[in-house]
Amino acid sequence: MKVILKADVKGSGKQGDIIDVSDGYAKNFLLKKGLAEVATASGVNAIRQKQTADAYHRAETEKALRELAAKLNGSAVQVAIRVGEKGKVFGSVTTEKIASALSELGYEVDKKRIALKEPIKTVGTFEAEIRFMENVSAKISVVVVPA
Repeated sequence: MKVILKADVKGSGKQGDIIDVSDGYAKNFLLKKGLAEVATASGVNAIRQKQTADAYHRAETEKALRELAAKLNGSAVQVAIRVGEKGKVFGSVTTEKIASALSELGYEVDKKRIALKEPIKTVGTFEAEIRFMENVSAKISVVVVPA
């Protein structure tokens, strides 16, 4: 019996998958618990259209992120931090501060996407990587200046 999964079922498939299972498994478990519905022609067609639309939206999102990564790659962002009399830095430069500095330049980047090699606790120029998604990233320079 062909069924369309309404939820992820361990060992069978993910939500939206069209799978072929035995009649007993379908009737006594999947349909009874509401995890699946019988695959009708209209249901299969709706799932295929949804999958096509999702693939299109994923491709558009990836295209936009690649363009943003190309704009940001190699650019520099300046972050000010409080420094004491002898050059001692109070605190460190966090990814949140880098994200807010990027938003001032007009780029909205989530702080969780910014990766630093080591914590920035001195004044100078450092490298940071922004990972938008798999295989889409940009390297920026973070210039830390005393405030």
